[in-house]
Amino acid sequence: MSDTWMVLLYGDEDFWQNATPEITERVMAEHRGYAAACAEQGHKILGGEELGFSKNAVTVQRTDEGTLTVTDGPYVELAEQVGGYYVIETDDVQGLARLTGEHLLLSDGGGAELRPVVVHES
Repeated sequence: MSDTWMVLLYGDEDFWQNATPEITERVMAEHRGYAAACAEQGHKILGGEELGFSKNAVTVQRTDEGTLTVTDGPYVELAEQVGGYYVIETDDVQGLARLTGEHLLLSDGGGAELRPVVVHES
């Protein structure tokens, strides 16, 4: 039985702000290779996107007293931010993890976190 996993891709946003068109194309080629390798190895990509910079985020929080606050910027200032994600169905998460490391963690020095998607039965 296959499970659904979210692959969260982390990286240094400064890398992307300073990336040349050649670097951007090289990384996009890595993603195309990842998609092809996923298909070859039976990992079904259900979706995914690149995310904009965290400086453009809007954060929403509610205090213990119930006050709602909306602020510009990320929830937490970190050296590495989530820069994109994939949603992938697989029955071999260890294989998917290895594939992710082999194909996507090459250019920007970032990392990835694979987390299971929780499905609630209605």
